[in-house]
Amino acid sequence: MAPRKNFRNQAKKEVKPAAVVNKNGVKVEASVAASGGGFSGTKIFTWFMVLALLGVWSSVAVVWFDLVDYDNVIGKLSAYDADGDGDFDVEDAKVLLGLKERPVSVLLREAKEEYAVKEPDAAPTPDDDVDGSQNTDVESEIQAAVPLPPISDDFIPDDSRDEATHPYGDENNAIDTKGELVEKAQPQQTVEESKQYNNQPGSYNNQPGSPETKETEAESVPEPEADVEPEVESVPEPEADVEPEVESVPELEAEFVPELKENAEDQPKDKLKEKAKKKKPKLLNKFEKTIKTEIDAAEKLRKKGKVEEAVRAFETLVLQYPQSPRCRYGKALAEDGLAEKMLSNDMLQKAIGTYKEASELPNATPDLIKATLKKRAERQQFLGRMRGALATLEKLVQIFPEDMALKNDLGVAHLLIGDNNSAKRVYEEVLATAPSDGFAKVHYGFILKSENKIAESIPFLRDGLESGDPGTDDGRFYFHLGDALQRMGDDSAYKWYERGHQRGHFASVWQRSLYNVDGLKAQPWWTPKDTGYMDLVKTLERNWRIIRDEAQSVMDRTTGLFVPEEENLREKGEWGQFTLWQQGKKAGESCRSVPKTCGLLERYPEATGCKRGQIKFSVMQPGTHVWPHTGPTNCRLRMHLGLVIPKTGCKIRCTNDTRAWEEGKVLIFDDSFEHEVWQDADSYRLIFIVDVWHPELTQYQRQTLSPI
Repeated sequence: MAPRKNFRNQAKKEVKPAAVVNKNGVKVEASVAASGGGFSGTKIFTWFMVLALLGVWSSVAVVWFDLVDYDNVIGKLSAYDADGDGDFDVEDAKVLLGLKERPVSVLLREAKEEYAVKEPDAAPTPDDDVDGSQNTDVESEIQAAVPLPPISDDFIPDDSRDEATHPYGDENNAIDTKGELVEKAQPQQTVEESKQYNNQPGSYNNQPGSPETKETEAESVPEPEADVEPEVESVPEPEADVEPEVESVPELEAEFVPELKENAEDQPKDKLKEKAKKKKPKLLNKFEKTIKTEIDAAEKLRKKGKVEEAVRAFETLVLQYPQSPRCRYGKALAEDGLAEKMLSNDMLQKAIGTYKEASELPNATPDLIKATLKKRAERQQFLGRMRGALATLEKLVQIFPEDMALKNDLGVAHLLIGDNNSAKRVYEEVLATAPSDGFAKVHYGFILKSENKIAESIPFLRDGLESGDPGTDDGRFYFHLGDALQRMGDDSAYKWYERGHQRGHFASVWQRSLYNVDGLKAQPWWTPKDTGYMDLVKTLERNWRIIRDEAQSVMDRTTGLFVPEEENLREKGEWGQFTLWQQGKKAGESCRSVPKTCGLLERYPEATGCKRGQIKFSVMQPGTHVWPHTGPTNCRLRMHLGLVIPKTGCKIRCTNDTRAWEEGKVLIFDDSFEHEVWQDADSYRLIFIVDVWHPELTQYQRQTLSPI
């Protein structure tokens, strides 16, 4: 009998994993296939340990055999160290992303390093001006003398009447620049640029606009109001049956241009460079030369236009060196620049105060005191604070009595507040010491002419212009010299007008206004159709009797409504005026006396809103002659409505075309061209003058041009 097999044990011993054929046709043990890839848990752990050991030994090899330059890597990351702590971390990232400001110490360090690259360190000698090195030239442009009056600003309390509208602050107050704020004025507009004279005899107050023959559309800085030039009456166009009377006027010839000494702009560049070579100012005292690099680093930020950073840098220096005049002067300059950037009067006044602090610190060099106070006076004038600027300049003259340029500036400061007598004394002192000073001569001649000393003024004005000294090549002096010669009956006046035109001060020999917008159509006589103001002309002509009757009702001398012309434009006779609108605003309560006339004009903003003109009655008595003259601006046209016109004897010349008025008719002319009036009748002549904007001015220009 065969032995019985134990199938249970046999199954345990002989069970083999069945072979599994994979997708490639290769047999694999079933257990391997079941394990999902051939690795058991133990094998996975084993491989993990092997890899870990390889990583460790690789790291050891890198360090042991110096395979990586860690210093170089860390050095590259330090380039992103924005907060100056020596490494790159979260704080550095915040700075780079603009979430945090860079510390002043870092800014100074970077500026020093950049400065060191461009200029190797050299030991300063006692004669070296730390800021005046040839490479940095930090102060060269800071030392410009106070220009003829820009607009003044002052940190010294003065009378409120001396303060002009602030050039910064409210943008709505901005007016045509700069030209020179200037113009921001140009600030300064810009400041600048910025000194303007009134082109009317006897007045030296700043006028809006530019003394040049063109003016930008928007002035950055409002200027003190100026007297308005009395109007010269215009003449209507002659009717078909009326022949215009033609006055004989000297013809201009090429040889009329006088031989002048070389003016500054005519001289060769090398000669100008020679004159410009001046000893660089010494702004650093002995101690400050030891911190030259720090000062120059902060100054470099300012000169690059980084005024906010420059202010912080100089504030840090002032805290470190509170007795350093140069650090405080740098702070004032940076605040000045920041004021211009921010259009902030408050910041500018802060700068003015800092200028004063710098000038009063002990151990300030004479050159720094002079530069600081001159800058202070300039900024005071910029803000329209003439008396404060005058006080600053008086202090300067006391400290530097031998400096004629400072005395010349002091004379201008007196003129700007209308103190011609004090200005005259100043220029007499200058001419006693420096008789060939051209700047003093033209200003002294101007003062003499304002006193109606016409003949005496001519040699001073002429010699001053011929000198070519800085500050003399100005349209205002050509204007007054020509006017004085005309009043003396000297036709050489036109030679000087031609010279002024060639120098770019006048649009032409005939058109000699000083406050202009460039590119406007220029012709002496206009028709109503030319102007586009047909409706206004028709209204005036249809209602001329109503206007005449109201004017005659207020002509009684006891009312005092007609005041004499006060701008020294008459050679002889009587000329009275009654103003209704001036500079785009009603003149007091004048319209109460002539309500119908004012009512007719209310709907014509081209007239009532003309900030560079007037609306007024003009009465001229027999025997009156008005000198040849020009108005101040090309931005307006002048309408004359005849109200009471004698049959003969009354005429007006504009350029070389002479015309006569008619009752009930309107004449239109551009009073920026030379014009002249005669009244040789037997009775008075009464007209109504209405100034209107030049038709080519844009609405924006009409809104932003400053008043005259």
